[in-house]
Amino acid sequence: METLFQIIILIFSAILHEYSHGAMAYSLGDPTAKNAGRLTLNPMAHLDWFGSVLLPAVMVLSRLPFVFGWAKPVPYNPYLLKDRRWGDAKVAIAGPAANLAIAIALGLVIRLMPFSEAFTNFVAIAVLINIVLAVFNLVPLPPLDGSKILASFLPEKLKVKYLSLERFGFILVIVFVMFGVGIIEPLVFGIFRLITGMGI
Repeated sequence: METLFQIIILIFSAILHEYSHGAMAYSLGDPTAKNAGRLTLNPMAHLDWFGSVLLPAVMVLSRLPFVFGWAKPVPYNPYLLKDRRWGDAKVAIAGPAANLAIAIALGLVIRLMPFSEAFTNFVAIAVLINIVLAVFNLVPLPPLDGSKILASFLPEKLKVKYLSLERFGFILVIVFVMFGVGIIEPLVFGIFRLITGMGI
């Protein structure tokens, strides 16, 4: 039951993450996501069977300290953004910001509402998953959102070289998952304790 719950929460949190990218791009003048049918909360428009289902299931069954995954990236055209200087960064940060907002809202539920321990634990799982999605995606590793944010501060030539690493993106992400997750683990758990007042 808990395994299924974690996967469901991860899927919907990843969908809200991608929807927020598209909504931000649309607000900045780019209709690409809307025209592609991706400015929707319909799960079938966003599911990536490896990142949304298979990988999270393997992580849950392996009893790793937390679980994460992804939905299909929402397309956008940076040349259509009204804010050409910071538009990429705004679109990139919208996804992690949505997950962090969900985590804070659910953390307030834990702090303010007297629910049973079992229900509180389920809500805490949802908080943790959204924190993981926010922090993981802010890692400045192409193609993660953090790379788009960092690239906005780089000189153009260095920006192009840096973002060209995205062609190795899948490999870079898998290597980070295997060897680098410990780097973000203290931050994830620290934010979790700050939001919920609970220990892990």
